[in-house]
Amino acid sequence: MSNIEKRAFNAEIEVRAEGETPTISGYASVFNKRSENLGGFREVIAPGAFDGVLNDDVRALFNHDANFLLARTASGTLRLSVDEEGLRYEFEPPNTTAGRDLVESMKRGDITQSSFAFTVASDSWEERDGGMLRTINKVERLYDVSPVTYPAYPDASVGLRSLEAFRSLQEAESPVIEEAAPAASPEVEDNAKRELEILSLKQQLIEIGNE
Repeated sequence: MSNIEKRAFNAEIEVRAEGETPTISGYASVFNKRSENLGGFREVIAPGAFDGVLNDDVRALFNHDANFLLARTASGTLRLSVDEEGLRYEFEPPNTTAGRDLVESMKRGDITQSSFAFTVASDSWEERDGGMLRTINKVERLYDVSPVTYPAYPDASVGLRSLEAFRSLQEAESPVIEEAAPAASPEVEDNAKRELEILSLKQQLIEIGNE
């Protein structure tokens, strides 16, 4: 569970009345839109990132709080879809305190944005515009979509660990270039040869004296 990440987007959500039952809908995630700085990197969600996860047992929560359950795909009360813009959700809020409070806050314009909780199956990194950009290519598991009070990025620690792993891999794959020692000048080479000759003569004299 420590790998779960949460991201919020300034993608408007809305509440509309259809007869006596209101419907809440909007985008939990949008494609190809850079996040704010997440503490050393920015992030985009690639189109196709949610392929294969819309059948997960996903909840609609308020502020990612499991105590405020609004809808669920397993019960058919939460509907998810993907279009060219991003991950879209829709549900009729329950006749509970949390549901009624959310509708009232949205009608007043106090709550207008969304977030989603997920784990990553595949991501990639590149340097762009003087900083690091992470692209989430594939979501492994989608846990919840949530109308949120603040469009913040509260959990970037997993992304930072991914960035450190990427940098470590780069360092491991980078060839180690050893600096060659500077070539000795001819004068230095001649002096060294003479010193070796003198040492050799001394050694010969010592051996003769010992005979």
